[in-house]
Amino acid sequence: MTGTHSVEKIGGTSMAATATLFDNVLIAGRTGSELYNRIFVVSAYAGMTDLLLEHKKSGAPGVYARFAVGNGDDGWRGALEDVRKAMHKRNAEMFARASSCSEADRFVDSRIDALRACLDDLHRLRNHRRFCLKEQLVTVREMLAGFGEAHSAHSTALLLRDRGINAVFVDLTQCDQNDIDTLDVRILKALEPIDLRTQMPIVTGYAGCEGGMVRRYARGYSEMTFSRIAVLSKAREAIIHKEFHLSSADPKLVGIECAQKIGRTNYDVADQLANLGMEAIHPRAGRGLRQAQIPLRVRNTFDRQDEGTLICGDYVSSTPRVEIVTGIQTVHALQFFEQDMVGEKGYDAAILDVLTRHRVWIVSKSSNANTITHYLSASPEAVARVIADLEERYPGAAISSQTAAMVSVIGSDISEPGLVPRALNALADAGIVMIAMQHQIRNVDVQFIVDCDDYARAITALHAALVERRSGAHQAAA
Repeated sequence: MTGTHSVEKIGGTSMAATATLFDNVLIAGRTGSELYNRIFVVSAYAGMTDLLLEHKKSGAPGVYARFAVGNGDDGWRGALEDVRKAMHKRNAEMFARASSCSEADRFVDSRIDALRACLDDLHRLRNHRRFCLKEQLVTVREMLAGFGEAHSAHSTALLLRDRGINAVFVDLTQCDQNDIDTLDVRILKALEPIDLRTQMPIVTGYAGCEGGMVRRYARGYSEMTFSRIAVLSKAREAIIHKEFHLSSADPKLVGIECAQKIGRTNYDVADQLANLGMEAIHPRAGRGLRQAQIPLRVRNTFDRQDEGTLICGDYVSSTPRVEIVTGIQTVHALQFFEQDMVGEKGYDAAILDVLTRHRVWIVSKSSNANTITHYLSASPEAVARVIADLEERYPGAAISSQTAAMVSVIGSDISEPGLVPRALNALADAGIVMIAMQHQIRNVDVQFIVDCDDYARAITALHAALVERRSGAHQAAA
């Protein structure tokens, strides 16, 4: 039986815009009973996880990265104090009541002092040089990641209580090594005593559980927690609050006036976006919602009046059309050529085994009689290791890699006649040479491989030809 409540996940950038978050999401004009029957799963404030682990984009070291080096440098201590200062500063900016700010600071200090004591013990042990802390480092990464969500959830619940709302801080981050539950059991135990009719749970996006959240889901762990809570509690709807609308293309590339908000789409489209790294939701999290037939809504935190994008399992556009143009600016096209491949089996499986072993993300693949090409999202170093392994295994094969950009046109149904020729003409008119193309039978996406330098122009050209002109023609006909 489906519940009457929603489960809502708030991203880090939205969390950092505290005043807007309260005005547009957490309270948003509601009073009394209207405030409840909502479970909120929160990410760390923007930038905090970067300070705790390492910067997601630049790779600049945080506490974990400095501690993991293990070369006698104790720079991690200074990095941990930087986290304390950043969290205290965040608290000072959010809290109007001095007593509440002090309570929030005490929470931060107690957790940081505990983390410091733990890391000090491990650091001393490692200095004996007879101990390998590889497994312990995995646990350290988990502990540090969870602290970001513990801070944001605790502060948010406290801020809500200051406003007279019965908010409950639900801390999933703490766990005992002697009693590590599965994620599902952890969630069910934590939510069991809560009455959603009169209480508002503010839940940490990180959960200490069997297998480790960061180890299993990397930075997508908060969406897995969000998804499992929605499924286990039988929510009527799952909602993600982001800092942007789910649009037909990146407004920074095609222009704010040209990008069109997507009103509805399906989980198949969401999967294609996730495959390209443009996540509406982590693919494993989306899978759980889809299987439980829970609709997902993606809303813009900064646009209170807009209902956002509704993602359902059974939605198909009423007429075939391209909904989104996006892509990856740099992929590695790994080409495996073996003249004797024709009629032989096993090559594909062997290549996949090597790619899996090196944990390389496969975006797409193609093959013909004697060549298998994998388009990879990975570092050049990882690709070089893959090539070295394959050359050792197949000394007679010609194996090479080149960088390229992948631009994909996506929709719940893109079977519109003439779509591919119009796309090719648009690229040609823009002076863009297409290196390769893939069009799947299911008519959900078409992928165009172009030079990296042509990425932005390709998106702009395809969006103008397949989205803007079609929309203009449709409006004119109406």
